[in-house]
This record gives sequence, structure tokens and C-alpha cells, in this order.
Amino acid sequence: MRNSFVGSPVERREDLRFVRGRGQYVDDLNPDGLLHAVILRSSFAHGRIRSIDASATVKLAGVHAVITARDMPGGPPRIPMRLQPLPEFMPFEQGVIADTKVRYVGEPIAVVVATSVAVGEDALDHIVVDIEPLPAVSDCETSAAGDRLLFEQQGANCAMTFTAECGDADAAFKAAAYVRREKFRTGRHFGLTLEPRGVMAEWDAATGRLTVSGAAKVPFFNRRVLAEQMGLPEDSIAMIENDVGGGFGARGEFYPEDFLIPFAARYTGRPVKWIEDRRENLMAMNHARQAQVEVEIACAHDGTILALRGHAHVDMGAYMRTNGAVAARNIAQFMAGPYRIPNIRVKSSLWMTNKTPVGTYRGPGRFETDFFRERLLDMVAKDLRLDRVELRRRNLIPASHMPYPLPAIAPFPASDEIDSGDYRATLDRCLEEFGWADKAKLAGKLIDGRFHGLAVGCFIEGGAAGPKETARLEINPDGSVAVFIGSSAVGQGVETVFAQIAADALEIPMDRISGVHHGSTAYVSDGYGAYHSRSVVMGGSALLDATKNLHNLIRTAAAKRFGCLPSEIKISEDGIVGPHGSSARFADFAGLTAEGAFLNKKHTYTFGAHAAHVTVDARIGRIEIIDYLAVTDCGRIINPMTVRGQVIGSLVQGLGGALLEDLKYDKDGQLLTGSLADYLLPSASDFPNLRAVVTEMFPSPINPLGAKGAGEGGIISAGGVVANAVANALGAFGVEPRELPLTPQRVWEMVEAGRLAT
Repeated sequence: MRNSFVGSPVERREDLRFVRGRGQYVDDLNPDGLLHAVILRSSFAHGRIRSIDASATVKLAGVHAVITARDMPGGPPRIPMRLQPLPEFMPFEQGVIADTKVRYVGEPIAVVVATSVAVGEDALDHIVVDIEPLPAVSDCETSAAGDRLLFEQQGANCAMTFTAECGDADAAFKAAAYVRREKFRTGRHFGLTLEPRGVMAEWDAATGRLTVSGAAKVPFFNRRVLAEQMGLPEDSIAMIENDVGGGFGARGEFYPEDFLIPFAARYTGRPVKWIEDRRENLMAMNHARQAQVEVEIACAHDGTILALRGHAHVDMGAYMRTNGAVAARNIAQFMAGPYRIPNIRVKSSLWMTNKTPVGTYRGPGRFETDFFRERLLDMVAKDLRLDRVELRRRNLIPASHMPYPLPAIAPFPASDEIDSGDYRATLDRCLEEFGWADKAKLAGKLIDGRFHGLAVGCFIEGGAAGPKETARLEINPDGSVAVFIGSSAVGQGVETVFAQIAADALEIPMDRISGVHHGSTAYVSDGYGAYHSRSVVMGGSALLDATKNLHNLIRTAAAKRFGCLPSEIKISEDGIVGPHGSSARFADFAGLTAEGAFLNKKHTYTFGAHAAHVTVDARIGRIEIIDYLAVTDCGRIINPMTVRGQVIGSLVQGLGGALLEDLKYDKDGQLLTGSLADYLLPSASDFPNLRAVVTEMFPSPINPLGAKGAGEGGIISAGGVVANAVANALGAFGVEPRELPLTPQRVWEMVEAGRLAT
């Protein structure tokens, strides 16, 4: 009988070691001779470096070195783009340390290497830096004005404009019976992790080998970059993936510290460790989300959407970092979301400003563009006096149209299509589970001093980014099997789900999977990491290929032992059986190892619907989530327990971005939210009433598992659904939210503006 671990709610294997305090994070590593790196960061948002004098600093007790740009032969290397590596972005790439100019508060200027963090931090005060201040480019409007340039040689601050297009939007607008234009904004926030970033590097001069601990997300790509920057053969660098306290798209990309710490280790000949403090984390790790859009929609009288067009402007910060273009690109290409809109032209311009550079954060671009679109749809329904639910149902892409082509994106053209799904089914399931028909009666009512509001929204989530993932299986001396995977672990539960997949494929009990080893560059020949909801689809499919290859090796070896044909060998949980009663144990083939791979150029598309019931105290602008339901169909489900955890976890982050989180800068480019006293995060008591339903009605046809990525569906819809629920609650005041986050102050101001207007 075949196993059925896949599809079962198996408890996470990794949890036991974490709750016992036995995880091993990079800061737990303390080799002999360890030195500590502390980074001097710019306090200016924009300025020219006249001089850096560290002569007094290097004489201090406990200071082993002070490293600046002049210590790097040929100058500081630049960090290349990992995704969308277009030539237009190259002039805006970041050097690993400031050389002639600083462009954001927090940019590295010098690295002090000392016997302790305390000694290093004290030493920072002795470095004399002379910077000529320059006027800051504080927002997209200032950037577009063009009189203040971050990169003078470029002559402009716009790095790129993406265009997503299908059909003939202009013609559709001319013929439309109804048109509405709106402006929306999303605030700047990011994927703040429980554990800040950290890197430790050890240089072995005798062998010319470098070991870097603290790798996460994309270790193989980062190794390629570091090898080129340091002039080392790629195979002389080992990237070690330790336990990670959260990733969310931000952690694990190549940052300046990923070069500076290995460089410092080779420079000093000693192991060097750097651990980011929370202030650095807020100002140095990739930011996200800040965008504004002017968008138009054209409809027929019955609410059928005919066309969508608009122009988004995205605040990119000071540099184009490794994956920084993704969100801006997605804003353009996915503004239509799960709806059938035949005519689309949406542009997205990337503006450089004197802020921390941006990168991806769970649901990059989709959170923003879903807020823009779903807010607009509720406004359309109100104008046309249509039911909000029916407007959506009428325009959702029907199952009969799958696979459904997405708008073309330029530049960096790539065709893509939605693989499978019935969007009306998840909408109906959401409404039924939520009790929409009964709760809708509360819309706009004032009960016990609070106004009640409801909203619903639909989404799609892209996943399974290629081009490849690699896995390896090895039989241990005791007959158990070790799994090695190129995917990385950033909290998704991969040690559990890959064990489930491997056990089912090998037809052995899960306790015979001795361990799942992930991420580190020593485990497999190549790997692509964890991003774009890809790990299960890509890594799991590679595991299936590795299983097939291991079975072939076992059959070949057993056939040689038994003197028969490989086709005569049968493999089962109990062992290997040949003809005439011959048999062997798995342990008899210890050391056999097989690698597998999965190549893929298409994406999976998870889909679903969210519904929210909120109350608003109009006197103080306070919003409370009374009930929130997310229904997600993610193809074949490997572990429903971990999927539900992913949905709820990402939903909490989405609500944080919708209601609380906001990285604020002043006009001089100074970060005003430099601590967790100023940057507000959701706590355990903020959103107690969240529910998730996961379904598997539509397996993906593009991979052998039938799985789809499911790590981001909870976050994508949160902003639009909450904003629509608030508008529904405060309809008596004419409140129409056009900007996130919906802080109490912002809500109160909208209410007061509504009172004055009436």
C-alpha cells in the first residue's frame, strides 16, 4: 500500500529543536580568534565624501582594522541585479561601500574590526568623516522634477518604466459608457524579521578557502557574486545556511555586508562576525511597498470591465538592488489580478530617491496593486449601484478560459499565463464560510459607539519561479535516507514537507528520512533557493526526479548482486527483492546517492478570496478586526497544517501593512522611524479573529506534484479588503480611503473631513 504522507497535517519536524532552544543561528557561532565587525553608516541622506580619517581609530586598543573604499584594490565592487538584470539598471547599482558619495542614511562608509562589538562601536566615534551635504531627493515628485540628481552622469532619476499591455485600452475607453479615474498610495514598510541579519566569514589562507555562515534565501547566487568580487574560484567558497528567524523576501539577498565581512576576514586573517542591530535593520535592510498610482477603469452599464489603464510611480530608494525591480514590474503586470479585462495599458516608473533601497517583501507589488484595484472596484460598484460581490463575480476569469494569458510586459519581455483555477468557486466558498448574507446586514450600522463594515476581495498569487531546482538523496549505513535540497529554509517548514514528499516517493516511513539538509552550497551541485513561493513546487519536483534516479541505481546495483535484470528488481518499504527469493536491505546499498532536477519556465497561480468584518470608532479612528477569512486554493496540498500557518502568518503581515507599519522620512531624507517604538508592528493580541480555509480543487498542470506556491496569498488582499471594509463602515461620512496604512490619525482625519463636507 502506498504511503499518504502528502496531504496529511504532519507536525513540523523543525519546531521541536526551536522550542527547546536548540536552533543554531549565525550569532551562536564563536570560533577561536573571532573578531567582530561594526559598520560606520552615513548620517547624511545625500552628500559628497571629502575625506575619511581613521588614523586615530586604528591605534585604539582592541581595534584590528578599519576598512574603507580605499582598501579595496580597483575600488568597491558593485552588487549586480539578480532578477530582471537589464542594462538600464547597471548605472544605479550599489557599491558595497560608499566611495565618493553617500545616497541614503545608513549607507556603509567604513568597517571597524575589533575584539568585541562594544570596542568597535566606541571606535566609530574616532573616525572623522567630512561630507559635503547635498539637497535630498525625498520622494517621487522631487525625483521627477530632475533638479536634484542621485547619479549626475545619468541626467535623470528614473531608472526604468515598465509597461504592461494587452488589447487596445484607448479605443475601449473612448467607447465605454462609464469611466472613473482615481489616485491611490501605499506607504513604505518592509519584512521586519524576528532575527536581524548576520554574517560570519572564515578565511583559510593555506588552502585559499572561504567559509561564509549565515547564508539564506539564495546562497548559490550569492556565492557566484562573492567569488567574482573577491577574485576567487566559485568552488573555493562554502556558503553555510544556518537557522533563520524569518526571511519574507528581504533577508538573504546580497547586501553590502555579504562582501564586507568576507573581505574583512581575508584582510585580517581572522574569523569575522557581524550581527545587525535593530536600528541597522530598520535603515539598512531592503524596504518595500511605497508606490502611488493614477488609474482609470472603463465599464459597461452592467459593470462588465472593458479596460484598465494607469501609471504607477514607485519609490526605489537610492540604488537598484538585486531584486528591487520586481515589485514595480508586478504592479504593472498584475493590476488586473484575477479579473478578465481585455484591454490593459499600465505603466510603472521606478524613481530613485535618497532612501534605503527597496527589494521584495512577501507578495511584492501584488499587495500594492491589489489595494489599488480592489478599492477602485468598490467605488465602481457604488457609482453603478451594483452589488460589490456580483461586480466581482461577473468579471472573474472563468475556469473555461484557463490557461489565461497575462498582459505582456516590456522591457524584459516574457510570456506568462495563469495555469488553472475556478475563481468563482473560491469566492462562493469564502462568502458561505464567512456568513456574508447575514453579516452584510450590519454594513454601516452604529452599534455601541462603533460603525460596522464589511468587504470582500479576490486575488491571485504567482509562484514556482524557475529556471531550476536540484535535489539529492543518499542512503545511510542504517538504511535510512538523507535528503539534500537546493531550496533554502526561511521559516516555511521545508524540513517537514520535503520529508513528506520524499517518504511518499520512496514508499518508506517518514522516520526513515533521517534529515532534510537545505540551502548550503555543499549539499547539491546547484541550487536556486527560496523566493517567489517556489520551494515546494521546484524542490519537491526535483525530489521526485532524484527518487526515480535513486531507484534506478538501486535496481542496477541489486541486479548485479543477484545476477538478474534491473527490471526484475522490486523495491518496497521492507527492502529490495530479486527473483528466486533473493533479497537485500536498504542498508546494503549504503553510500548510493542520486541527484535530480526540475526545470520550469512557467509559473503556478494560487487563487482565492478574502472577507473582512471590521468596526471603526469614528471618534478616535480605531479599527478593530471582528472577523477575517481567507480562502486559498493552492493546487495539491502537501501539508494543510503548514499551508494554513503560511496563510495566517502572511495575513497578519498584510494587516500590519494595512493598519500599522510605516517607514517615515522627512524632507531631508532622515528616517524618522528608527526604532520599534516608532515603527509599529502587529502583536499577538491585535488580530485574534483570523481564519483560513485551504482547498485543492485545481492542481497545477505544470509540475508532477500538482502543487502551487502558497506563502503569499494571505498578505496580498489584506490592504484592499480592510480599506474597503472601512469605507463600508464609514459611508455616512463619505470616507473613501485612498492611502495606506489606515492609522487612527488618518482615519480620524478622513472622518473629520467628511463631517466638514456635510
